[in-house]
Formats: sequence, structure tokens, C-alpha cells
Amino acid sequence: MPLASKRMLKVSMTRSQLRAARALLGWSQDRLSEASGVSLPTIKRLEPGEGSLQTRVDTLNKLQAALEAAGVLFIAENGEGPGVRLRKTSA
Repeated sequence: MPLASKRMLKVSMTRSQLRAARALLGWSQDRLSEASGVSLPTIKRLEPGEGSLQTRVDTLNKLQAALEAAGVLFIAENGEGPGVRLRKTSA
């Protein structure tokens, strides 16, 4: 694994987005851990508080991929702050 992916980096997903995405899906921290392959203690450490997540890039990628696969869309900062919503489903 490249050294850069092992460093702690500020990432674009916020702690609030992580909690909100999980809430939109009705997922527990255990369910997110199972879906993402990220350990439960890591998720418990990342969620509290405000601001950007500080984690390894590979951890962020796993969390984001699991949430997006379940239908979460991450909304970038647009003057109102970052957010999340569920993808439209085809009717």
C-alpha cells in the first residue's frame, strides 16, 4: 500500500454527513461496519463531533463506497454547507 494512503488526511466527507447518511438509510453503526469493511471502533471514533473526518484515504473510500452503493448521494459545499440525500429511485 502506498505511504500516502496510510497517512491521516483531512477528507471531504464531514462527520455530520457520515451520521446523516447512515440515518437516511436506517443503518446502525454495526451495519455500516459490515457493509464497508471498516471496523466498528473506527466508525465510533469518526462519527462524534463536527468538521471534516480525519482518517486514512482507504477508510474514507470504503465508507463512501458502501453508502453510495446503498443509494446515498454526497452533496458538496454549496454556500449552505455539505449534505447528503438519497438517490431517486425509478418508479
